[in-house]
Amino acid sequence: MTRIVSFLLISLLALAACTDTSGTTALGADGRPLPTVYKIRGNPEKLQYRMLDSVNALRQSSGLQPVQLNAQLNAAAATHSKDMSRQNRPWHFGSDGSSPLDRAQRVGYYGTFLGEAISETYETETETLAAWMQEPGPRSVIMDPKATQMGFSWHQEGGGKIWWTLEMGTGG
Repeated sequence: MTRIVSFLLISLLALAACTDTSGTTALGADGRPLPTVYKIRGNPEKLQYRMLDSVNALRQSSGLQPVQLNAQLNAAAATHSKDMSRQNRPWHFGSDGSSPLDRAQRVGYYGTFLGEAISETYETETETLAAWMQEPGPRSVIMDPKATQMGFSWHQEGGGKIWWTLEMGTGG
């Protein structure tokens, strides 16, 4: 009998150790839970290739040709992600008034620039891509049948907010 009581007591203590005692989930002004911060770690090229693979899977499922990463478009995307963070707003124009086409040309991209998708979020790259695919503008950029090249980058602030930029173009 002592063994059974001891076993039950140990089991209850083990279960109690698994219980979340940190309190309730923090809520935003809208009453919804605040987002969990997705921290980007490791090799940035891996993240770019994961996004490339995801974009190409979507394109292939629609019968479109795959795209390849382009170093100049990656550079234009990185520049814009950092600039959006400095401006603290997601929009397609740089703090100097530059357009997406201007930024692509500045980094030496001589192909045909097709479009840009941007986001300000705490979500992963795949969640961001899913959100872009729900919006007609970004979806049309990602699924442009003329696209052969892609640039993708981001900037993560210390607090966790991520500024994502995806660029699409044709070879040059």
